[in-house]
Amino acid sequence: MSTSTGQSTEAAPGHVADAHDTIRVVGARQNNLKDISVDLPKRRLTVFTGVSGSGKSSLVFGTIAAESQRLINETYSAFVQGFMPSMDRPEVDVLEGLTTAIIVDQERMGANPRSTLGTATDVNAMLRVLFSRVGEPHIGPPNAFSFNVPSASGSGAITVQRGGKTIAEKASFNILGGMCPHCEGRGSVTDFDLTALYDEEKSLREGALTIPGYSMDGWYGRIFEGSGYFDMDKPIKKYTKKQLHDLLYREATKIKVEGINLTYLGLIPQIQKSMLVKDRDAMQPHIRRFVDRAVTFTTCPDCAGTRLAEEARSVRINGKNIAEVCAMQISDLAVWLRELDQPAAAPLLKNLTDTLDSFVDIGLGYLSLDRPAGTLSGGEAQRTKMIRHLGSSLTDVTYVFDEPTIGLHPHDIEKMNQLLLELRDKGNTVLVVEHKPETIQIADHVVDLGPRAGTDGGQITFQGDLDGLRASDTLTGRHLDDRARLKESVRTASGHLEVRGADTNNLQDVDVDLPTGVLVAVTGVAGSGKSSLIHGSVAGHEGVVVVDQSAIKGSRRSNPATYTGLLEPIRKAFAKANGVKPALFSANSEGACPTCKGAGVIYTELGFMSTVASTCQDCDGQRYQAAVLEYRFGPDGGLNIAEVLGMSVAQAEDFFAEGEARLPAAHKILVRLADVGLGYLKLGQPLTTLSGGERQRLKLANEMGEKGEVYILDEPTTGLHLADVENLLGLLDRLVDSGKTVIVIEHHQAVMAHADWIVDLGPGAGHDGGQIVFEGTPADLVSGAGTRRETLTGRHLAEYVGS
Repeated sequence: MSTSTGQSTEAAPGHVADAHDTIRVVGARQNNLKDISVDLPKRRLTVFTGVSGSGKSSLVFGTIAAESQRLINETYSAFVQGFMPSMDRPEVDVLEGLTTAIIVDQERMGANPRSTLGTATDVNAMLRVLFSRVGEPHIGPPNAFSFNVPSASGSGAITVQRGGKTIAEKASFNILGGMCPHCEGRGSVTDFDLTALYDEEKSLREGALTIPGYSMDGWYGRIFEGSGYFDMDKPIKKYTKKQLHDLLYREATKIKVEGINLTYLGLIPQIQKSMLVKDRDAMQPHIRRFVDRAVTFTTCPDCAGTRLAEEARSVRINGKNIAEVCAMQISDLAVWLRELDQPAAAPLLKNLTDTLDSFVDIGLGYLSLDRPAGTLSGGEAQRTKMIRHLGSSLTDVTYVFDEPTIGLHPHDIEKMNQLLLELRDKGNTVLVVEHKPETIQIADHVVDLGPRAGTDGGQITFQGDLDGLRASDTLTGRHLDDRARLKESVRTASGHLEVRGADTNNLQDVDVDLPTGVLVAVTGVAGSGKSSLIHGSVAGHEGVVVVDQSAIKGSRRSNPATYTGLLEPIRKAFAKANGVKPALFSANSEGACPTCKGAGVIYTELGFMSTVASTCQDCDGQRYQAAVLEYRFGPDGGLNIAEVLGMSVAQAEDFFAEGEARLPAAHKILVRLADVGLGYLKLGQPLTTLSGGERQRLKLANEMGEKGEVYILDEPTTGLHLADVENLLGLLDRLVDSGKTVIVIEHHQAVMAHADWIVDLGPGAGHDGGQIVFEGTPADLVSGAGTRRETLTGRHLAEYVGS
């Protein structure tokens, strides 16, 4: 196969690439890759382009980075490997010239509410050492300033060896930790609304519990009944004080149910253990709704939300305690540390200031160290992970980035590009999956995959330099220099949403009228207050539908059909047509293949070696019992349920549109999926195999089914190819033209240019932002008319549209 520039995309017969200068990939077949081969130059910056689902991530992450990490893991002893995640060898014939791969992706930094930006990096650890050494009054070890370490004292047995004999001795211990004893280092205390946990008029058997997942038909019912603590048929309002205490607060107690050893735990500690261990933003939507309804979080009165014990808060340096230091904006904290006169701690202070300067350089200086890690956006999390590598002395490492420009204003993309080039110039190989032309343009080498997505992708359509890509006839090449034009006329607002005195996070008492019935773009640099304004003052109201950046929750069993609710009308149609139960057509219920339990594959654990996944021989990967596959639906003999799930969205849209298979409820969902550019996706494709862009658009399609009047979209261009942005704008237009108000938080200049109204926040980030610096049409922003000051957004939009 040849590229559009005439360069061979495969190694010539008998050719062996120099492993010192090239990463050689031969016969890659991971996911949708079609037996592709490519040579990648080492110690260069290579950008991988192509539409979402074209195979970029399968090549870069699923093949190159995955094999590098697997080979590194194999260098450890079998004992150590037993404690490491198992990794399968990717589907590829040859991989040569690999170096250690460091993946810097968009995965959130964990949902543990105890994790903050400071604890997730090395900064809090260094600050704890600083306060333990030079803070006044001097109270001891660094752990005395950790809100994750409780204070404790007592005695216990320790074992020592003397003269070849083991001797047990008693020892006392005294642990001085910094955890606030009242809130246990969480910063907030919880109060439960018991009426949201159960209906006191009902018994447990009647379904009194209103907590998600607490069905009496499963193990919870067996545990409650087997515990012997309650009468399952007695209304809760008639419980004794002891019974009510056992139901709500009883600590973990071992019980035996049906001969099985189990643990009984009261409702409230169980909710705290299973639901409240995650940050709110990382909860599944139905769990989040329950928690919002049932649990009230109030600032801990003892530590005032600092999480720290009084002793830790009493220690100060230049008048500030460690909690006050962690609450400072990082850019301000760097200045404060430089002003400290502490010669004894000079090396530590230099490390601290260097690290904080990296936060500022990477565009995160507006954050504070006490920011919960789970609330960072994907882009913020990825940039935070970059910081630990910027000062690294390692060379000849392969750094792998997944759309590092996500969440970045055009102004900040310039800084990101500089950091990528710095990593390359240290002698490292930098591989970047990216859609933004600003980053594609700094590449030494470009690999374009396509020509389309899914089964229509997985091929290399071009590899070479930027000029070659621009001259090529690939989808990326044709759209690389796309520029939007300002609209000749904008829509007239039908009304407005009043926001008054908004002061969430860094907002400075903002008043603004957001026009309704039009497309509104909310712009500004990262940290300027965009999300604080919209999510803090508009989201949550009746009739407002929010499509945010929170991840889609799904297991290997979840797929587009189950996630969107599409499978429900299909199952009912199959059941009605064949006179059987709908549950038969669920691979997670009665219809599942008994051998693989409806997974379609058998997972075999091989101890310290990689887990092997093999197609189930009984159902041939179709997930259903053979008897279920005999039932059919549709014209000309119809299709079975596995064949329906094997169709693409576009095929299914035609199938369910008319005739014997007409199914309006299913067709409506399929139209929405096609509208957001997911026509190529298979209905039964596991969610775990979807790219970030595909997941985002799947969520968008799902939310479009809500009956809202106002739609808030948080960076909907995330993961979209240049060619797909135009399709997205068409979708937004259709929403507005149907009478909806669409508010888009966005950095992409094409979306700004297409908007009817722009609200720009700034002028900077953190406490340098939080103000409205412009309200008006895109044309006025470009011309400078009505701006309160020159804005970064206006400057970049003017360059983009050629004004």
